[in-house]
Amino acid sequence: MGEVQERVPLADRAVFGTADLDEAREQVARVFCPHRLEPAGRAAPLAARLNSAQPGSVRVNYLDYGADVRIEPGELEAFFLVQIPLAGRSLIRCGGQEIVSTPALASLPSPTEYLDMRWAAGCPQLIVKFDRPAVEEALERMLGRRPDRPLVFDLGVDMTAGWARGWRSMADLLVAAAECDDGLAAQPLAVAHLEGALLTSLLTMQPSNHRDLLNAPRPAAVPKVVRRAMEFIEGHAHEPLTTGDVARAVAVSGRSLQEGFRRHLGLTPMTYLRDVRLSRVHDELAAGDPARRTVTGVAARWGFLHQGRFAAAYRARYGQAPSQTLRGR
Repeated sequence: MGEVQERVPLADRAVFGTADLDEAREQVARVFCPHRLEPAGRAAPLAARLNSAQPGSVRVNYLDYGADVRIEPGELEAFFLVQIPLAGRSLIRCGGQEIVSTPALASLPSPTEYLDMRWAAGCPQLIVKFDRPAVEEALERMLGRRPDRPLVFDLGVDMTAGWARGWRSMADLLVAAAECDDGLAAQPLAVAHLEGALLTSLLTMQPSNHRDLLNAPRPAAVPKVVRRAMEFIEGHAHEPLTTGDVARAVAVSGRSLQEGFRRHLGLTPMTYLRDVRLSRVHDELAAGDPARRTVTGVAARWGFLHQGRFAAAYRARYGQAPSQTLRGR
């Protein structure tokens, strides 16, 4: 009896199979990006095969070259990849990182880092491709602001870790969805939830230059009444406000307002007012002409009449004397 052949992922979603190096390079480039592809190591006939499908926004792929090859895409630019060897090993260099990838250690090259790979014969890989804009939009939503630098993951993904085993199970489920037209693939919302879970898990669990921010404790949401009080203070900071004035403006008692600020901001309404006024003073001094404006005049306009206390509070907040800000130093 013949040997039982191991099941190949996405077998019914074949893109090509070829022994021609140029054809393999061209066909792979259509799914991924232009790249350098050449034989490496011991001479062996190429037996390249690519299966690929995209049930939703994420593309899943099975790629095997059947021979030792060097693959040099450079910067991927438009997408992130999770490359999981199903057997064998490959050498992956990306930016300043280098790993030997095996079934226990997947690779996750980042699109802004230069990628150069050596795949050994007998190293077929399951590749999950995420479009870069989708990843960056998810990161921005999770951070609550636009990232200040490109996202770069650690290159090696430990597939023996608990979260990564769960991630692989979800990836296999996505592959199964791509293989069957009348199954999960026929449920776009379910596929979208699965793809979102894959992406969220990567962002929160795989080490990256943003993971500490993603996993940092988030402050509790500020109640609406405290938020309205903050907005009132910011809009009327030029007026001679008291805690009672602010409390009346948001229809609560002064005591309730004090407690709300203490519990949710860690300060009093009047301390918040002082901080807003200090900020306005700083802005005026930074934009002011020293020949036409004085520190004393700006401070007085914002309610700081005691120059010694004002200067101390200003220095504590901005690390310099107000006169230095005015002089542009």
